[in-house]
Amino acid sequence: MADLAAIVDQLSKLTVIETAELVKQLETTWGVTAAAPVAAAAAGGGAAAAPAAAAKDTFDVILVSVPADKKISVIKVVREVKAGLGLAEAKALVEGAPKPVLEGANKADTDAAKKKLEEAGAKVEVK
Repeated sequence: MADLAAIVDQLSKLTVIETAELVKQLETTWGVTAAAPVAAAAAGGGAAAAPAAAAKDTFDVILVSVPADKKISVIKVVREVKAGLGLAEAKALVEGAPKPVLEGANKADTDAAKKKLEEAGAKVEVK
């Protein structure tokens, strides 16, 4: 067990780049891939993923498009919906559509934001 503790101690001192290189070397040496178990779990977890999707409680509001004649009103609403956003940032977000306006928002905030943006003339998706 002392050997394992020493290995853990040494691994804890590695940088992220060194850790990535170690993973590559182990994959080459042992002929395995670190991504395989993750992919297998994701593929096999299809049944478990369905209930998780049904119980989703956070949503993303995506600004899909904005008509040119509605851009100013949409920028105002974006600043209203996304707290702390300056005029330049809001303008860049609107001009760079499709872009997320809100990420990980609850259902009530998502619905309110979608309604305001659509009333201003934007096309919005909720994911």
